[in-house]
Amino acid sequence: MASQELARKLQRRLRWEEAEQHLPEPAPRAAPAPEPEPEPPARAPTASADAELSAKLSRRLDINEGAARPRRCQVFNPYTEFPEFSRRLIKDLESMFKLYDAGRDGFIDLMELKLMMEKLGAPQTHLGLKSMIKEVDEDFDGKLSFREFLLIFHKAAAGELQEESGLMALAKLSEIDVALEGVKGAKDFFEAKVLALSCASKFEAELKAEQEERRREEEKRRLRQAAFRELKATFST
Repeated sequence: MASQELARKLQRRLRWEEAEQHLPEPAPRAAPAPEPEPEPPARAPTASADAELSAKLSRRLDINEGAARPRRCQVFNPYTEFPEFSRRLIKDLESMFKLYDAGRDGFIDLMELKLMMEKLGAPQTHLGLKSMIKEVDEDFDGKLSFREFLLIFHKAAAGELQEESGLMALAKLSEIDVALEGVKGAKDFFEAKVLALSCASKFEAELKAEQEERRREEEKRRLRQAAFRELKATFST
């Protein structure tokens, strides 16, 4: 019995060894692929940044020399920032600004300015329009706010615009409604402005004269009433 058991064990061992010899060899493990090296970050273009910085420095120099107005942080009030303009004139310019602000976003962009100049009969090239905006664009956003729109007329009245510039054409062709201003015969902004101021002074003088006349009439009426009461008191006694 022991010899038979031993023989069975030897046979099983031989079968295992033969089976192991017929097994395929394992394939060699592939070496891990090398990780790609991180690419250096692309350098941002510096031309536009340098141009913007140069524009800001140039504006700061203009402000220091009094050639430009500093931007205001508080809410814009056209009546205090442009005291040389009458309230009626500012209202008229605001109406004109809103008329061409087709996007109703509170700004006149390049395409809206293009339409405005065409309507005024002084069409400009694309570069001409960009130059017009750039001349008064205080916040460098490439469009005109209402304050910057008023600045065009401020510069025109102060003689700070070139005669042949697009902004000067805009100021000259932006006629004031003479019926609303009460100015007769005014054909452009500058004539209307001068006549409006003279008419306003005349109106104030007439108003003061009427008030003085009314005061004198009131004083006479008071004296008559006092005399009547005195006479009445005399007859009563």
